[in-house]
Amino acid sequence: MQIAIIGSGYVGLVTGACFAHLGHQVVCVDNQLSKIEKLNQGIMPIYEPGLDVLVKTNVVEGRLHFTTDIEEATRLSDIIFICVGTPAKPNGEADLSAFEHVAAAMAPAMSDSYKLIVEKSTVPVRTGEWLATLFRSHLPPGADFDIASNPEFLREGSAIKDFLETDRVVLGTNADRAASLLVKLYAPLNAPILIVDLNSAELIKHASNAFLAMKISFINAVAQICEMTGADIGKVSKGVGLDKRIGEQFLKAGVGYGGACFPKDVQAFIAIAGQHGYDFELLKAVENINQRQRHHLADKVFNALGNDLAGKTIGVLGLAFKPNTDDMRGAPSTDIIPMFTELDAKVRAYDPVATETAREVMPNITYCQNAYEVAEGCDCLVILTEWAEFNSLNLPYMKTLLKRPLIVDGRNLFDPWKMAQLGYEYHSIGRPATLHETSKVT
Repeated sequence: MQIAIIGSGYVGLVTGACFAHLGHQVVCVDNQLSKIEKLNQGIMPIYEPGLDVLVKTNVVEGRLHFTTDIEEATRLSDIIFICVGTPAKPNGEADLSAFEHVAAAMAPAMSDSYKLIVEKSTVPVRTGEWLATLFRSHLPPGADFDIASNPEFLREGSAIKDFLETDRVVLGTNADRAASLLVKLYAPLNAPILIVDLNSAELIKHASNAFLAMKISFINAVAQICEMTGADIGKVSKGVGLDKRIGEQFLKAGVGYGGACFPKDVQAFIAIAGQHGYDFELLKAVENINQRQRHHLADKVFNALGNDLAGKTIGVLGLAFKPNTDDMRGAPSTDIIPMFTELDAKVRAYDPVATETAREVMPNITYCQNAYEVAEGCDCLVILTEWAEFNSLNLPYMKTLLKRPLIVDGRNLFDPWKMAQLGYEYHSIGRPATLHETSKVT
C-alpha cells in the first residue's frame, strides 16, 4: 500500500520504518526541513535501539522516503497516519492545534480519490468526530474519506519489537471499508485485532496509559509504607505480582513515572473526564503520588547529608526518564537535580545516551564521561535511571573514589545487605537503609 506518515517524531518515524519493513511504500512527512535533511542522510533525530538500521535498510531498498511536502505525500497515498504532537496545555487538556494545521495542509490533495485518515497520535475521546468535521470544512463537497483511530502502544527502548510483535492492534472506525483496509494492512503481524467504534479506540489509549501509571503510583505509595514499617517492597511487589489478576509488570518501586506519554496522558484523561462531568479523583491521586515520589528521593539525600547541601558534590547516574532512550521529557532528573542545585550543591552527572539532550535542559551541571568520573570526590551518589551498565559497576573501586561511601538508589539496583558488606551507607526505595560502621559520619 501507499502510506503517508504525517509527523516524523518518535511515533511517526518508528511507525513509518516498520510499515516499510513490512513491504509498503512509505513517505514520512515533517515540517522541520533540518530533520528531513538529516533523515535523508541517515541521521536519526532520536535514539531508539535498531531504528537507524531499519530506516537505512528501507531507504536503500526504496520503500521509505522523507519529505516536507505534505500535499504531495497525501496525493500519492491511500492511507495517511497523523502522528503529530498533542502536548498538554497549562490546564492539562491536549493541544490539538497541530491537527488543525495538518487538515488545512492535506485538504488540497484529497479531492481526487478516497483517503483513509488515521489518528495515530494520542487524542481525547471524540477527536475523530471533530476531525471529520474539520476536514469537511476544508474539502470540496463530495470528497471521499474516512477517519479511523489506531492508537500506538510503543515503549521507548523497545518500540520496534512492540510494533512488529504487538500484543494487540486496536482499530477504531465507524466505516466498514476503513476497517477492511486496516485489517489488511496489519494482517502480516498475526496479532489479535480489535475493531471498535472511533470513540472507544480513543478512550482505550488513555485508559491503558492511565492504568499503568496508576500501578506505578500504587507501588510507590506501598513502598513508603514499607519504609515506615520495616517491610521490603521487593518482597511485597513479588508477592502481589504473582497474583495472575495483577501481574508483576509496573510494580517496581522507584522515583516515579516520566516520559512523553504517562504524565501528559494522565493529565489529559483528568481533563477529558472533567469536561464530561466526571471528577477523576483516582487519577489526581496518581499524579500527586508520582510528584511526591521525586521529593521523597530528594529528602533521602537531604537527610543523609544533614540537610545542608551548600558546597556538597552530588553525583547522578542516569538522566533519561528510562533506559535505552535519550528522552528527557518528564524525566525525574529534571525535577530532582534542581532541588540539589537550588541549595547550592554541585552536581556531576552521567547518562550513557542522554547527555547531549540533557545539556539543553540542564546546562548548569557538570557532565562526565562515565560513572567513575562522576563518583570522584562526591559526597553522595544518586541513581535515577536503571541503565544495564550500572548493574555491573565495580562497587569496591567506586567506594575508593567517593568522598563519602553514600549511595541513594532511586531504582533499587543493589542488594542492601551486600552494600553494607562493601562498606556503603545505602538508601533505596521501600527497603530499610543500611548503615555500615565505616560509612557513618560523626
